[in-house]
Amino acid sequence: MIKMVGFDLDGTICDSIPMCIEAFAEAAAPYAGHELTEKEIISTFGLNETGMIKAVVKNGWEEALNSFYENYKNLHEMCSAPFDGICELIACLKQNQIIVPLITGKGEKSCKITLKKLGLEQIFDEVLYGSEERFNKRENILYLLEKYAVKKEEFIYIGDTVQDADACSSIGVTCLLAAWAELADPARLKAHNPYTFESVFELKKFLELKIK
Repeated sequence: MIKMVGFDLDGTICDSIPMCIEAFAEAAAPYAGHELTEKEIISTFGLNETGMIKAVVKNGWEEALNSFYENYKNLHEMCSAPFDGICELIACLKQNQIIVPLITGKGEKSCKITLKKLGLEQIFDEVLYGSEERFNKRENILYLLEKYAVKKEEFIYIGDTVQDADACSSIGVTCLLAAWAELADPARLKAHNPYTFESVFELKKFLELKIK
């Protein structure tokens, strides 16, 4: 029986990755000394925004970080709502007494901005954030399993990257991959993890069978 379903945020709950890339590029480029490519920015994903900025800016990273937050808030109209069906999916899980945490690589400040903008501040049972030093979803999942006394086979994580799938595999928990965002690569994700879904509706049908 499934007792906990954790969610990623960017690219899973909402289509915020294009906004993140634009906000980051505008903030970091003046301090990095060159225009940042999309590939260069995406390579920093998995760290929180402090770690991302520090990965490309050596001098003036604090100023670049402050600029990122301003850009992030101002650009949030690019991502004004969750993906269709996400709130209904989470409501369905909660109706079945499933614990629903958010486990994101974002930092606390940017995560809170997004949750407030999307009206999702109260929807998750717990919110765990990223680290500036390392990809920490593995340890955050282990923390939740221990805190709520949930067995590995009773837990599912919904992410959107190969990195998410690998983190789950390393500790023996199931990862379902979301491939419904604008920048998603369904073929690549499916090649790495067959449990890849191209619509929230498809995922909801799969989970309903797991929780009944």
